[in-house]
Amino acid sequence: MRTALLLSGGMDSIAIAWWKRPEVAITIDYGQLPARAEIAAATAVARRLDIEHHVVKVDCRSLGSGDMAGLSENEHAPASDWWPYRNQMLATFAAMKAISLGVQQLLIGSVLSDGFHRDGTPEFVGALSALLALQEGGMTVSAPAIELSTLELIRLSRVPDTELAWAHSCHKSDVPCGNCRGCNKYFKVLEDLNDGMAGPQESSPEA
Repeated sequence: MRTALLLSGGMDSIAIAWWKRPEVAITIDYGQLPARAEIAAATAVARRLDIEHHVVKVDCRSLGSGDMAGLSENEHAPASDWWPYRNQMLATFAAMKAISLGVQQLLIGSVLSDGFHRDGTPEFVGALSALLALQEGGMTVSAPAIELSTLELIRLSRVPDTELAWAHSCHKSDVPCGNCRGCNKYFKVLEDLNDGMAGPQESSPEA
């Protein structure tokens, strides 16, 4: 089965790339403010792991809200980083590209904390997978780390510190702003990894 990963360039998707070694990685520039840094991070990791990498550009900023779009928060927003139907949108764009590449399974980087948003829950992933499988191509979606915290995922994947250093998690800019939900998570995970606990282990990519 040929597998693709929606590789955003953040900690979670980089760890999944190292763990699952998909044949294909797809990064979406959908008009988010940190797109350039996310693409750079994803490209570096894909090259390191020799993963076929595709960047899809579809400017949807006018449909977004909050930190990542640089727009006022939507009245329905549960948090400042909320972009309406973002995971559904990204999975759809990735699947549209992946189907032309002979992919049967699409991996997404949802982790346990993403359950704060409805589109980060196992129920959402299951419904999305069923919807894609219903259509031509029979593609499915899975989130292999959805029951793991980011810290647990990093340890399980054994992604080296040198690769994790590429991660870009800021929601507002190509340079970490230090005061958004993405930056807060990034620095908290790094703190936990280095607070007397075993960090990710150094290892070489599988042949």
